[in-house]
Amino acid sequence: MHARAALFDLYGDHLRPRGGRASVAALVRLMKPLEIAAPAVRTAVSRMVRQGWLEPVRLPQGAGYGLTSKCVRRLDDAASRIYREGTPSWQGRWHLIVLEPVKDRPRRERVKAVLAFLGYAPLSEATWVGPRSSREVDHLLASEGLRADRFDAALEGDPRELVARAWDLAAVGEAYERWLSEAATLVGALPDGAPDDRVFATRSRLVHGWRNFLFRDPGLPPELLPPGWPGERARAYFEQEAARLLPSAAAFVDRELP
Repeated sequence: MHARAALFDLYGDHLRPRGGRASVAALVRLMKPLEIAAPAVRTAVSRMVRQGWLEPVRLPQGAGYGLTSKCVRRLDDAASRIYREGTPSWQGRWHLIVLEPVKDRPRRERVKAVLAFLGYAPLSEATWVGPRSSREVDHLLASEGLRADRFDAALEGDPRELVARAWDLAAVGEAYERWLSEAATLVGALPDGAPDDRVFATRSRLVHGWRNFLFRDPGLPPELLPPGWPGERARAYFEQEAARLLPSAAAFVDRELP
């Protein structure tokens, strides 16, 4: 796990419900079980500040960092997808986004990465489709200074054909199978009565691996997925083990936060 990714996981999974703030010293202590050294933590924090995810705050314990509103939106959206909080049923309609041309390549790549994270797939260079709208699209367009036409659309034709063209579900399914095997090995290596810091590290790696699917799985409705979709077996395992390991992991976080 890289320090920046581990910090996103830490803030999203543990610190967000605890006020979204932590001292630098606490962040260093919390990253230690993941074998992330203090210089790497400080470098990652600085980068996240420059990117608008964290902001400096003054705490009784000294200098610290809290979540920006941009980061709160991203973490809450991610949590709702990771833990399936309030996912609406599909109404058979699609959300279309038609972007104005983006000539600057770094800017174009940023926009593509965020849209993919939000569950959209490109039908052309400028047209993206998703199974539902995302409230983060407004913030993406505003931050990049882009205009876009957006449509709540009904498809004329077989939605499965559209899904097959827009997303590589076979590759996503194989990734779920690999993750499930690796996750079972990871959790299985944790002995009974393991100390809280080791449970925290194991659960953090479990959540990190699962969170990566936010960039790959668009969260399609069940009726559009292949029979025997491995994502459901993987999700059932994740939800069971993440819940089982949470009390010990949370105890470690509470102990290390002043």
